[in-house]
Amino acid sequence: MDEKTKDAVEDFIARAAGATRVTICEAKLLSGGAIQENWRIRAELAGGPHAGALDAVMRTDSLSGVSVSHSRVQEYALLRAAFAAGVTVPEPLWLCADRDIIGRPFFIMRHVGGTAAGYLLVKDGRFGGDRVRLAERLGAELARIHAIRPPRADLDFLPWHEDAPALHSVARFRAYLDRHHTPHPALEWGLQWLARYAPPRGEMVLCHRDFRTGNYMVDEQGLTGILDWEFAGWGDPLEDIGWFCAKCWRFGAHEREAGGIGEREDFYRGYETVAGRPIDRAQVPYWELMAHMNWAVIAVQQAERHVSGDENSLLLALTGHIVPELEYEILTLTEAA
Repeated sequence: MDEKTKDAVEDFIARAAGATRVTICEAKLLSGGAIQENWRIRAELAGGPHAGALDAVMRTDSLSGVSVSHSRVQEYALLRAAFAAGVTVPEPLWLCADRDIIGRPFFIMRHVGGTAAGYLLVKDGRFGGDRVRLAERLGAELARIHAIRPPRADLDFLPWHEDAPALHSVARFRAYLDRHHTPHPALEWGLQWLARYAPPRGEMVLCHRDFRTGNYMVDEQGLTGILDWEFAGWGDPLEDIGWFCAKCWRFGAHEREAGGIGEREDFYRGYETVAGRPIDRAQVPYWELMAHMNWAVIAVQQAERHVSGDENSLLLALTGHIVPELEYEILTLTEAA
């Protein structure tokens, strides 16, 4: 973080926190994040109700983002709604929507400890604590997210549609692929299958839409925070359950069907205990196929950001190479159904 930005952030935090002076002792860019930048900030606040040490994360846009992701202002509203609903998330502290401060909107949230590295979590039993309890806890957290229902004035920016959520997603993916310069026949086949067997519209809830291993933090005792709310929206609750259990998000630990970290029934039990209703297990495989389709389209989009020359990124370029693997899984799942 350059000195000009650091000074601007110090001034903003001082005003927002009612402090007489703020000194940022350390500002470190955290790894990961193709869509956003996350800066770990350690600061000292003098005066006001937050006087003392502050350990926080500043979240702002990367140089380019995915078109369907929320703005930082919207993501902050989602984080506040989740925090109020009792979901384990980093406490949202202050929002800066004024682009004149650092050139981009940003918000400050309290730092939570642990790791979110999915490849590490599925291989190293030291993280996440007892895995049965972790799977149950994640199911319970997802049920709390799904307890947030429309209408919500604070979330009125979320798009609303009257058609079945599955058909809405199929139409969105098809529209993108129809405009793309390269044909993807395996994905087109998958879309035909998803449209043919789409479940009808049911209850609408707040879906996280990226609830998976790699997007929650754990330490050696267990869960510390649910992260990355930039794709959240109203939808079918089974969409999140399918996304979490999909093979593509198990990081190679395919035998542990709940996100590569635990058993599917442990995850389901945690969800059902808090939700107070059973999961329709017969419908979950449909939404796991939808998860592979969704990830494949996102991978095509991210690769395009690099190939088009808009953003020179090895991470984005490598993401494009997982598309064939996802296409193979889509064909396998449709054949088995």
